[in-house]
Amino acid sequence: MALRVGIVAGETSGDILGARLMRAIERRVESVEFTGIGGDQMLAQGLQSRACLSRLAVNGFIDPLKRLPDLLRLLLDLVRHFSRTGVDVVVGVDFNVFNLLAERLAKRRGIPTAHYVSPSVYAWRRGRVKRIGRAADVVMALFPFEPALYRDHGVRAVFVGHPLADEIGPESGSQAARMVARERLELDEDAMVIALMPGSRLSEIDALGEIFLAAAVRLQSELGECAFIVPCADLRIHDMLSEMVCGRFDQLDVRLTAGNSVEAMTAADGVLVKSGTGTLEAMLLRRPMVVTYRLGPLTYRIVNALKSSEFVALPNILSGRRLVPELLQDAAEPEGLAHALLAEMRRSRTEPGYFDEFDRQHATLRRGASERAAETVLSLVADP
Repeated sequence: MALRVGIVAGETSGDILGARLMRAIERRVESVEFTGIGGDQMLAQGLQSRACLSRLAVNGFIDPLKRLPDLLRLLLDLVRHFSRTGVDVVVGVDFNVFNLLAERLAKRRGIPTAHYVSPSVYAWRRGRVKRIGRAADVVMALFPFEPALYRDHGVRAVFVGHPLADEIGPESGSQAARMVARERLELDEDAMVIALMPGSRLSEIDALGEIFLAAAVRLQSELGECAFIVPCADLRIHDMLSEMVCGRFDQLDVRLTAGNSVEAMTAADGVLVKSGTGTLEAMLLRRPMVVTYRLGPLTYRIVNALKSSEFVALPNILSGRRLVPELLQDAAEPEGLAHALLAEMRRSRTEPGYFDEFDRQHATLRRGASERAAETVLSLVADP
């Protein structure tokens, strides 16, 4: 009899993780069926989908409230489907609010539940851990320090490693890889290239776009001719940045590219990056970086009050020290950002062992995340 796995992803990133997890489970189980919600990659892997991924797409604070009745109907239908069809285990892939509710309802019906990936309880609102434990029988964590945060509250969590560390191998940041990326992006192999990573949302571009471009002007005044490469998450981001460049910064050689942040950073000599996953990518690629963000004054006060970690940049959180500079809020101004990045680029060229901690953290995170996650999910099933 086939193992039946209920699995739900609500975003493109979760669809990628979910498809990889499905493949890893299939390698371990003779016969398995998947049902739930996912995108193109999970569908290609054989998911029997209950709804289109776009039905879960919500943005900001107002949209979820408007969509609440439909989302609740979908949630209840999904859990009834899992119960009626007798799935052996339910896996929520990220998309925390919806999936933790689905897991909690499934768990009440006696279905084992797993949550992949751990919410960022290390950064803020550690009080969520108990609520997560009421929803998930096991949490699959991407970072090695996370299981202890759950263990202290009696919740099972397993460190599986980070998928990005599996994708971005030790050779990905090499000079050869840099040259290949530059060729694809039509950048001169001898050029000075800086990656600007102001974010993937319009609000982030509005807050940081002109600051990053003004920092680029200062960088160019120190470094001479530079190419500044900016990956754009979508056409709206591209158009917004293009308007900024044409308005005030047309003296810069700015290349707006479609999406691929890893390729942009691979081609670069240095990276100016908003806090988030981009900081981890830059570390895995061994690129000197400066990390920043700027929020509205009220939002900043709220986030600061809820923050549990001393740091915001993932390399710093992982190493437990200031491995890379963080210039946040009022400190996120062009002169300071440019000065800090120039200093880091010099250090990376002159300091022996500058990248040693980058490499150590890469090795720690490179664990075969999908395979370990599959093992963890199957540990909930009596006879997979």
